[in-house]
Amino acid sequence: MDEAKLTETPYGRRPEGEGWFVLNAKDALWGESADFGRGTRFEGDGDAAFTQFGINIRVLLPGQPLCKYHAENAQEAFLVLSGSGTLIVEGEERPLARWDFIHCPAWTKHVIVASGSESLVVLSVGTRPEQEELLYPRDETALKHGAGVEFETTSGDEAYAGTSDYVGTGYVEGDLPG
Repeated sequence: MDEAKLTETPYGRRPEGEGWFVLNAKDALWGESADFGRGTRFEGDGDAAFTQFGINIRVLLPGQPLCKYHAENAQEAFLVLSGSGTLIVEGEERPLARWDFIHCPAWTKHVIVASGSESLVVLSVGTRPEQEELLYPRDETALKHGAGVEFETTSGDEAYAGTSDYVGTGYVEGDLPG
């Protein structure tokens, strides 16, 4: 296997084409959404997209959710790198602190929300099935935290309607611990 080329963008580096690579998180392509914080996915597009799993780092400001409350036909895992948050899982709230690990088997309803006074940094990993299926259920606990949908849907477009798009930012110094 050949090494993938890393291409410089105004907002960080990203892989182009298939192959192995080493990329420091601070040098990677970063984006930001006013609703869902800043983050990097490490992957590129086309041949440089990860087909078997996704991995990203997200930095959430207090009150920001990682995404919309959802369930899917693939497992996901999360590791809190710094800060504190609230896990909403199956309609229940659980406090999260640094080094907490969360495992969500397929079809577990979940979302993470930053709840402390500082940023919450989360490493997320999930499998990517050949045919993705999603459910965004209405949940009062998720709605209370600004992470829910008013009407149950299986459409990401419907679930995220009215939320801000991701725009390139580059890494913001101080976002990652250490």
